[in-house]
Amino acid sequence: MTHITIGAEKVSLEKPVVMGILNVTPDSFYDGGKYTSELKIMERVDEIVEQGAGIIDVGAYSTRPGAAFVDTQEELSRLSFALELIRKYHPHLPVSIDTFRADVAKEISHCLGSVIINDISGGTMDDKMFETVAELGLPYIMMHIQGTPQDMQVNPHYDDVVREVREFFTERITRLNALGFNNIILDQGFGFGKTVAHNYELMDKMESFLDLGYPLLVGISRKSMIWRLLEITPQEALNGTTVLNTISLLKGAHILRVHDVREAVEAVKIVEAMKRSV
Repeated sequence: MTHITIGAEKVSLEKPVVMGILNVTPDSFYDGGKYTSELKIMERVDEIVEQGAGIIDVGAYSTRPGAAFVDTQEELSRLSFALELIRKYHPHLPVSIDTFRADVAKEISHCLGSVIINDISGGTMDDKMFETVAELGLPYIMMHIQGTPQDMQVNPHYDDVVREVREFFTERITRLNALGFNNIILDQGFGFGKTVAHNYELMDKMESFLDLGYPLLVGISRKSMIWRLLEITPQEALNGTTVLNTISLLKGAHILRVHDVREAVEAVKIVEAMKRSV
């Protein structure tokens, strides 16, 4: 599948698309607290658009390891504030909302129209999520996680991380297909219940997920798999992020979810130019 459908619009993924991150949270691991006012939010949205992103991903609940609990109303309030601004100034920009709550997905869709649902739990943290996205027909990013954000990095274990993540996707896809739903994007969940070694094994074997038949989203921007390995900070992890984004593109990624849009767009242009030369 080389496109996703958002409402009546098809978004092509023939050429990889960059998804720019807007975190309207006080405690995200890299940029928490930077984008909470109308001015700062719109400066960030304009930057994401001007640098060439095709989608914006809005998060209102930090899912870093050990993140604080945020109730549903607070999450909705933060999301609505940001989304209303985006719809006002960039009405045609495809928007993804980062939530694992079915009620949030439903409320945002009813009030603000078609969006992509980016669920870090793959439907495991709200048993109503699958029936909700199937009912609404919204594109659904299904991410793999082991555990929850509160405990996912406490000694994560797999006998075979690639096989087990594939099995997770296969079981979840079957459940969604049984509801007549097929508008799915897969995210291996780098950093979500994985050691550094698990993350690199998943990166190395990324091609093995392509035969599941759905677009792949890669979200490794400034994550600990980079800065722990290189013994640097998230603030110093842009070069490592670009290296892994480029590897991901060469292995077949369709969407790159990033903090640094310009650099990711440049990586896409270079890899696409190389592919055309073959």
